[in-house]
Amino acid sequence: MINLDRIRHHRLESDPYEWTAIKDLFDSDSAARLAATFPCDHFKLVAGYGGEKDYAYEARSLIGIGADVITHPADLSDAWHALALDLLSPEYRAAMTALSGCDLVHASMEVNVFHYGPGNSLGAHRDLPEKLVTHVLYFNRSWNRADGGCLRILRSADPADLVAEIAPIVGHSSVVVRSGCSWHAVSPVINGSAPSRRSMTVTFYRPGSVSTMWPPEDTTALHRYHAADLDTTSR
Repeated sequence: MINLDRIRHHRLESDPYEWTAIKDLFDSDSAARLAATFPCDHFKLVAGYGGEKDYAYEARSLIGIGADVITHPADLSDAWHALALDLLSPEYRAAMTALSGCDLVHASMEVNVFHYGPGNSLGAHRDLPEKLVTHVLYFNRSWNRADGGCLRILRSADPADLVAEIAPIVGHSSVVVRSGCSWHAVSPVINGSAPSRRSMTVTFYRPGSVSTMWPPEDTTALHRYHAADLDTTSR
C-alpha cells in the first residue's frame, strides 16, 4: 500500500536539522479508503500541561512497541490492516533506514494513531533521547491551514521560529531524525474546526526502550472517539 520508493529515494533536509516532507505515499484509491475508514475505536485522552511542553490529543495503538502484531485488529478496515502489515514489513524498515541514514534493523518500532480535536495541540519539543526516527503520516482529505493542526518545523523552542509547516493531508508525511535541536510542534486546532486532525506516528526507538505512550502500568479505560467529532465526508 505504501509507495516505498517515495521513501527510499527521498532526501533529508539539513536545515535546521535532518527532516523531510514526503508526498504521494498512497495511490488515490488507497488514500481515499484510508481517509474514509480512519479508526475511531480504542482511544484514550493524552494530556499534560506545565512541563517541557503542553499537549492534548486522543491516541490509539496500532502496533505496540516491539510487537509484530496489530493492536485491536477486529475494528480496523481492510485498508488499515494492509497499511499496518506494510509497516511491519522488513521492506519498510529498509526504506526508512535508507532515507534516515540510521540503522533501524534492530530498533523497536511503535505505531500510534491520533485524533487532534478542537483545542488539541502538541507544544514545541525535541522528542525523547531514546527515539531515533519518527515518521508521521496524515489522513485528512482536505485541511485549512487557518484551522491549525499543522506540523511546524522549528529552529528553536520558540513556536514562532518557523522553518516549515506541513498540513495533515492524506498521502503526505513527515520524517524527523531526533537530535539535540530537532524542535517541532503541532499548532493548536482551533475551536469550531469540524474535522479532527488525523495522523499516525511511526516511532523507531533504541533497543530496550519502554513506551511512554503506553507504559506497562497504564490501565486507562479506552473509548470510542465520539462520532460528533468526525466529519461526515470520512464516514
